Amino acid sequence: MSVSPNDRVYLDYNATAVVRPEAAAAIAHALEVGGNPSSVHAAGRAARALVEQARADVAALIAAPASTVVFTSGGTEANALAIESAILAGAKRLLISAIEHDSIQETAHASGVAYEQIPVDRTGRADLAWLAARLARWDAADGKPFVALMLANNETGVIQPVAEAAELVRAADGWLHVDAVQAAGKLPVDSRALGADTLSISAHKIGGPQGVGALTFGPRAALSRRQHGGGQERGRRGGTENVPGINGFGAAARAAARDLDSLDHVGWRDAAAARLKAAGAVVAGEPAPRLPNTLCLAVPGFASDTQVMALDLAGVMVSAGAACSSGKVKQSPVLAAMGLGDLAACGIRVSGGWKTSEADWNRFVDAWFEAHQRHVSRRAPAGVA
Repeated sequence: MSVSPNDRVYLDYNATAVVRPEAAAAIAHALEVGGNPSSVHAAGRAARALVEQARADVAALIAAPASTVVFTSGGTEANALAIESAILAGAKRLLISAIEHDSIQETAHASGVAYEQIPVDRTGRADLAWLAARLARWDAADGKPFVALMLANNETGVIQPVAEAAELVRAADGWLHVDAVQAAGKLPVDSRALGADTLSISAHKIGGPQGVGALTFGPRAALSRRQHGGGQERGRRGGTENVPGINGFGAAARAAARDLDSLDHVGWRDAAAARLKAAGAVVAGEPAPRLPNTLCLAVPGFASDTQVMALDLAGVMVSAGAACSSGKVKQSPVLAAMGLGDLAACGIRVSGGWKTSEADWNRFVDAWFEAHQRHVSRRAPAGVA
């Protein structure tokens, strides 16, 4: 039975949030303004004013000085800019947490620089004892230590001990990069209090447009331009700024800051989790602190792709882990790193956002139970009711 678009429930905000009306209006306004923000005439000055106001609004969301915010094409480019800048600054070995986003893992792999993975425990939290021991025996020939530790995992929502890691990295005179793409707009984020030398965020995770992100940097980080051209972004990133996208980003940042505590996602999520666990589901990341909007669950033998497709047919949209793998569903490296074994191929991620209601969470649970019951019935031996 087909489900009409109006009856569908969207619970995949960690992939892309529903665009906020404030962001859509800001994009339309910027398109009307026109002008190149590098031009000195009236239209150019108007475009520049939009960019700089958005820069201030994005900076406020992460408690960073506006002068340190560099706009990029998204979180992936921001992460790459941080890593490649650290390498050009002398890092010859990278320490990357085992649960980092593919944009971190793949950039490290493609860099040609040696890198190691920081292990995580069964709840998905980085092993700081391992990190401390590794930094204690750091070889000066490997240059300045570079550590990448995300603030909150995109699949499980598990919040990482970033401030504690920052103390270790600073004691070793290292560079800490924090991917805060999933955390921004869901948790209070203070880039300086966290001790981040660089920190990345993305517009489309907070209700802004796709294709725009930002990197903020602290006084200990020396950014090196990787996209050449004009002197845009104070010489740190060449190319005419995406004014409509940036203006939408700024509007989304203002709205996200305003709405930070307005939805009871924790209560809704935990009520859903309690019902699901009664059916044998395992909630990945418990009992570690997690993003309030995120639920990652797995059931032995109930494959991720089967769950996602069954729920989609029922009008409920969720995902199987990260949504950055060309639409492919595969075993989750995050759940595998957590030591969950075969469950790594059976995990789904449910994530709400600014437009989500309690009814949406309940609809998901009801649809999941129906899909699970069909799955159990298919697996039952012949003749068994």
